[in-house]
Amino acid sequence: MSKTYDIAVIGLGALGSSALWQLSKSGKSILGLDQFSPPHDMGSSHGESRITRLAVGEGQDFIPIVKRSHKIWQELEKLSGKQVYFQTGGLLFDTSSKAWSKHGSEGFFERTLAFAQSADIKHEVLDGKKVKSVHPEFCLDDHAKAYFEPSAGVLKPELAIQTQLDLAASNGAVIKAHYKVIGIRSSQHGVQILTNHGDFEARKVLISAGPWVKDFLPEDVKYQFKICRQVLYWLPVTPGFYELGKTPVFMWGFGPRPEDFIYGFPSLDGQTAKIASESFLESHHPDTLNRTVSENEGQLFLEEKIKDKFKGLRPEIIKSKVCIYTVTEDSNFVVDELPDFPEVLVASACSGHGFKHSAGLGEAIAQKLLNQKSDIDISPFQWK
Repeated sequence: MSKTYDIAVIGLGALGSSALWQLSKSGKSILGLDQFSPPHDMGSSHGESRITRLAVGEGQDFIPIVKRSHKIWQELEKLSGKQVYFQTGGLLFDTSSKAWSKHGSEGFFERTLAFAQSADIKHEVLDGKKVKSVHPEFCLDDHAKAYFEPSAGVLKPELAIQTQLDLAASNGAVIKAHYKVIGIRSSQHGVQILTNHGDFEARKVLISAGPWVKDFLPEDVKYQFKICRQVLYWLPVTPGFYELGKTPVFMWGFGPRPEDFIYGFPSLDGQTAKIASESFLESHHPDTLNRTVSENEGQLFLEEKIKDKFKGLRPEIIKSKVCIYTVTEDSNFVVDELPDFPEVLVASACSGHGFKHSAGLGEAIAQKLLNQKSDIDISPFQWK
């Protein structure tokens, strides 16, 4: 008879690796499964860098989670001796003539400012002239609106995932890479997990499979999730521009549509800056997603998103990567039991803004699975 684990985690990306590490502290038998070898570049948790910020305009429910996440990143760094988070400060620009939305939030700039004020998050409101006097990289109109948050910065997703997995393994968690879960079903002990390399038993299961979450969902909830292809670009910088420690991470809304938006990072390699936009066209499945970036696609990005906005950035593409958003209609998260299968908890649909929350949310998910009290309220993320 095979061993029955107390809890199994399916998918070891941002949320899965965080939850696995937190669960591994409990002394219970914990299993982690991933169809690839995490950290990998097939899902949503890769691409060298992620923005973290405290005043998240997506909604006030997220602020306690990202605040807790910042404390956990510090704990992670202390335990591992590896720097996962770089505090650079963060700039949010609004150069649109109309209020614009991001991740389901109308009036994103105004909401960000209001949340910073209500949550007592240190910040400044600047105009374009002031920003350019300090950061000449940005070609802003003198009267453009800018929000600056000193606590914002860069997270390194691959390093964060690997570090959490290493700590989980050191605590006794069993991690199985290249184990693709074919299905789950109710069993005498809770949940039987069927994989391409044999079956496992667990009393409880967390599904944190990112864009593959739809493979585990019944038809009556599957429609709530949309898979969207995203492209990340690295552009060469002029020496003296986009230096880590001098240039903040930035987000820029320049029109009323959700796609009228770019975000970017100071150079982590001293040679390039990473800049990306967002797309909300639906793809059928992550296995069939187009993972190549054509030359024409890159040129359209330079012409439509980059042109006339930056100094010290050469308009050519050195590297590109494809990433995936799993998006709900309201861009909220989903953390709830699988319908009619209470032994299985689904945690997915981070809707493009999840990595900054993953440490705190992973801890809260682990506490829920362990029947422990949590300071983080995840009830707003139940099924709609």
